Amino acid sequence: MPECTIPSPQGPICITQSGEAIVCVTWGSGRREDSPLLAEAERQLTAYFAGDLKDFDLPLAPSGSPFQKSVWDAMLAIPYGKTRTYGDLAQDLGSVARAVGGACGSNPIPIIIPCHRVLAAAGELGGFSGGEGRSTKTELLVLEGALKEQLSFF
Repeated sequence: MPECTIPSPQGPICITQSGEAIVCVTWGSGRREDSPLLAEAERQLTAYFAGDLKDFDLPLAPSGSPFQKSVWDAMLAIPYGKTRTYGDLAQDLGSVARAVGGACGSNPIPIIIPCHRVLAAAGELGGFSGGEGRSTKTELLVLEGALKEQLSFF
């Protein structure tokens, strides 16, 4: 599968393509391969980190169960700079917060599918499986204006 690594404020990010869709975004380095789709993904992520892009327009094909895909679709509906809770999404989907949290944690395309916009009850930050975990989640929420300042959890 073609992939490329791009710099980000949270360290290198590897974008993976399968067919004509993005299937994975991970922190770390991978091969550098060129394709029009990877070039567009790089352009959009670079613009996002610069604060110049609020809505991604990329074909996505995350691999997961029907329930996981329903959670990821719900996350895609959360606007830039806004947050929802695991409980909110669970209520919308007729599920429980723990199951939604599990689906968030298994999101193969973080940032683009914005699992960082999902918080625990009472606005607690909750977890984040990408980058440096909660500090990366905080940085993304600050970038989007969803948090007014960096929070320290360490």
